[in-house]
Amino acid sequence: MTPKQTERLKKKITDIKRALAAEKRKLGCYDDSRGRRYMPLRYFIKLSDYAGGLAYLKWFQKNFPDDGGFPEFLFEWTIILFKTGKIKEAEKKAFQTFCRNPYWFDKFFGKPIKPIDMWHGSNIAAPEYAEALAYSNEQADPADFCEWLEKTISTDEFVDQRAKHIEIYRRLKSN
Repeated sequence: MTPKQTERLKKKITDIKRALAAEKRKLGCYDDSRGRRYMPLRYFIKLSDYAGGLAYLKWFQKNFPDDGGFPEFLFEWTIILFKTGKIKEAEKKAFQTFCRNPYWFDKFFGKPIKPIDMWHGSNIAAPEYAEALAYSNEQADPADFCEWLEKTISTDEFVDQRAKHIEIYRRLKSN
């Protein structure tokens, strides 16, 4: 990444933070219907500024404690946690990512997406939404993350939780 590209990404982060702060001052709360609050993580990842991303996530949790997030945001959150050595939290966030869209990891690893016979609850959990994933295991930067994620989603614990989650949503579909 060139210094100019780096500066552009830093400026985008600053502009988003500034816009959110102005919104808070003006309204007394955040009314972020445009979803700007989700954007900085991808910029922190592109910059390899994982500590900055972690600081942003602490701010995010404080200001949006009830926000479930979109699958891509949760996936980026998982990357940040992993890259900052917070492995247990990263494991939990990986499962939350799976719960928001069970097709996300297949798309990430370039596997064919096989629809699961279950109630998806929302369009962000549908197979088509996984197509929007901007990351893949072929990118150079997350190589260590890819290896860790593949091991994590293959553990007995993750596979068992995954099966329970799918079964619950299958039951919801049949009722």
